[in-house]
Amino acid sequence: MFDWMVWTTPVAIFFTCIVLMLVGMTVWEIKSPTIERKGFLPLVTTRGDRLFIGLLGSAYIHLAFVGLAGRIAQGLSLEQEPSIWFAFGIASIWMVLVMRKG
Repeated sequence: MFDWMVWTTPVAIFFTCIVLMLVGMTVWEIKSPTIERKGFLPLVTTRGDRLFIGLLGSAYIHLAFVGLAGRIAQGLSLEQEPSIWFAFGIASIWMVLVMRKG
């Protein structure tokens, strides 16, 4: 059924992190209901809204990295494309920023 997918370590870690975040947010919401607030995002958000915006941004960061990896390798004269771990790190920083300050 999933023969077409390439389950590399970064892909597995990425999806595991998403599942852990969803479980953690569910437990957090049950223990402490959310309060709407306004941060640097141009709208009032709840924790769930910020999680969704953060995950959406993380997906775009990964897509941009995959699309630009060849050009980055050429521009920096690298022998091979940079590791997807760089995108994971940038996406993690984005998620923390959105969840804390968004």
